[in-house]
Amino acid sequence: MPDTDRPLPIAAEGVAHPLGATFTGEGVNFAVFSAHATRVDVCLYDDAGTTEIGCFTLPEYTDEVWHGFMPGLRPGARYGLRVHGPYEPLKGHRFNPNKLLLDPYAKAHMGELRWGPEIFGYTVGHPDADLSFDERDSAPFMPKCVVVDSRFEWQQTDAVRVPWNRTVFYETHVRGHTMKHPEVPEQFRGTFAGLARDEVIGPIRDLGVTSVELLPVQMFLNQPFLTEKGLTNYWGYDTIGFFALDPRYMDGPHIEEFKHMVDRFHAHGLEVIMDVVYNHTPEGNELGPTLSFKGIDNASYYRLMPEGEGSGPRHYINDTGTGNTLNLSHPRVLQMVTDSLRYWVTEMHVDGFRFDLATILAREPDGFDEGGGFLKSCRQEPVLSSVKLIAEPWDVGPGGYQVGGFPPGWAEWNDQFRDNVRAFWKGDEGTAPALAQCLTASGERFDRRGRRPWASVNFISAHDGFTLADTVSYNDKHNEANGEDGRDGHSDNRSWNCGAEGPTEDEAVLALRARQQRNMLATLLLSQGTPMLLAGDEFGRTQQGNNNAYCQDNEISWFDWDQAGAPRGAALAAFTQRLLTLRREHPVLRRNRFLKGERFLDLDAKDSVWFTPAGEEMQAPQWQDPHTRALALLIDGRAPASAVQVAAADASMLLLVNGWHETLPFTLPPAPEGAWTLLLDTAEADTGASEEPRLQHALQGRTLALFVSRPNA
Repeated sequence: MPDTDRPLPIAAEGVAHPLGATFTGEGVNFAVFSAHATRVDVCLYDDAGTTEIGCFTLPEYTDEVWHGFMPGLRPGARYGLRVHGPYEPLKGHRFNPNKLLLDPYAKAHMGELRWGPEIFGYTVGHPDADLSFDERDSAPFMPKCVVVDSRFEWQQTDAVRVPWNRTVFYETHVRGHTMKHPEVPEQFRGTFAGLARDEVIGPIRDLGVTSVELLPVQMFLNQPFLTEKGLTNYWGYDTIGFFALDPRYMDGPHIEEFKHMVDRFHAHGLEVIMDVVYNHTPEGNELGPTLSFKGIDNASYYRLMPEGEGSGPRHYINDTGTGNTLNLSHPRVLQMVTDSLRYWVTEMHVDGFRFDLATILAREPDGFDEGGGFLKSCRQEPVLSSVKLIAEPWDVGPGGYQVGGFPPGWAEWNDQFRDNVRAFWKGDEGTAPALAQCLTASGERFDRRGRRPWASVNFISAHDGFTLADTVSYNDKHNEANGEDGRDGHSDNRSWNCGAEGPTEDEAVLALRARQQRNMLATLLLSQGTPMLLAGDEFGRTQQGNNNAYCQDNEISWFDWDQAGAPRGAALAAFTQRLLTLRREHPVLRRNRFLKGERFLDLDAKDSVWFTPAGEEMQAPQWQDPHTRALALLIDGRAPASAVQVAAADASMLLLVNGWHETLPFTLPPAPEGAWTLLLDTAEADTGASEEPRLQHALQGRTLALFVSRPNA
């Protein structure tokens, strides 16, 4: 450890709140929580972050917070922490002041982590493993924290706040979206500044989505097993700084670049949603490095094994599958997470969050708890309860699959929608009842406690898994580039290559693939609930069959905008835009009430009815028949759209679905008002719309059609 006997003047004891490094105009206040430390030092570094220029000890300890004030220190100052205390792994304590640590509340970082034995609190290779103690200095290998100036002149001061029943998510990646974008100058590609350009945002807005969901942008690390193979943590699901942006997406530690991007999205009427990872950190288990939390207060920040179980708190509870689990049952850890979320809303103006492995966040010592501390905090906190909260409702721990189990106010990724819709269009038997649930927002899971259909976030594809184009082009995953001999990634993809594996010039196969993509996009965007579109699916983006491209920062993951402009890509994009226009223009496709087939006496009609191709109402034998692959859903636009029993004046919709490979004649049931006219048929790339009244429709094999009956038509 470097010499720390070079004291710097401290004008005052400072204050214990807020945590982190806060510029006051006259200097910087430092405050660090640690329930078990005996001393906390702040080390300052030169602008390059390589040479220590001074180190001082925080003089006061109030309510388990170490704090002190450094006069004259300005934004841009580089710093790190050294925390003293017991090194007793068997009791859960891993303090080692030889290791420079990142401040959990740092608003910016500079530099990259260099992996080496020096960043581990124990001596790597020692026969006592993590029970040993390493005295080497880790500072030369560590990124440094940066004091920031938060001032920014916002142009858009009002939040966008798209209503849930109008929301359409668009999941994308800051780097991948712009690395090959022809209208983004090379120096801005892969950055917030590149994504902020009107040439990028305009087409997203014009597509018809409302809310752009960014894969993780908080400070994350590359693991050595990837760098050794020449790969990288492209997705970013390994956060080490919950208040800091990852420097890879910026030109230096300048947070205004992100703010400008958010400002530009808001100017276009689009929300910005952040994908956040509060369930674990890259410090891993007892054999992982000491980078921040482990060295500040390991016993508080992480869930450790109880006394009497195995080696007790020496080892970590691993409900995330990554080596450790953040302990949100601890009030200070819960505070850190909620402080972080508030920061991104109030300071950075984001509009919501998608929580990776969100079941972890709702875990208490006895398991998943719908009334757990984190979920209660979000519901009661005025700032957090006002933004969109979306859960990935599973983890790898006991009882980890919780789709439908989150409380009111939350939306959830519905992986059942993905699996069941893919299986139906693939041609699997017995999938008609599951498809019906998907089309009506999976009420069997979400219709409880006053939750609304929007609670089901429906998706066909996401960052994890096949893209839509690959779902119809590959029977098997092709993850050879990941260097794991094909062991990684899901094997059950419910995919079908339509007759040829991967690229082909067979026009019949290509035509079928295009139709299957239209089928799944139509199913997604015409279903009740909240749709999420994976960016690039609108023009047929491929990852060459890689269904786990988490480590591919290259053309496997980058968007090919030449493909977007090619005839097939442009046609699919136009079709997607048409679907989103229909969803926006017709409220009956995005109702705030679950469709239950409920009869309204004043109308002598049901809110929804299922029909066979013969135009007869579906009965139990048809639902139970595993060969049923064709059905029709009528949504009556006259049915009350809310609990107030007043007839609505919306158009009615009739959705026909044919999962067979042959054409089927459909007899259309009587229209609630007027006549049925065709809005869309997936057999045609140009939608096939027609104003001609219809009583029947011949629906081609593997095709979907949508009809409308307008009031007074």
